[in-house]
Amino acid sequence: MEYRIETELEEDGRWIAEITGLPGVMAYGVSEEDAMTRAETMALRVIA
Repeated sequence: MEYRIETELEEDGRWIAEITGLPGVMAYGVSEEDAMTRAETMALRVIA
């Protein structure tokens, strides 16, 4: 399964990552990579 991760830097310095193909799958992190990893982990749980 392929999915796209969109990231954005919030005004407060946190990163948010959202997987557009899975509604509600988004996560915050202290870095862009951290947010992406957390979103991927959540996506795997949703898919399972």
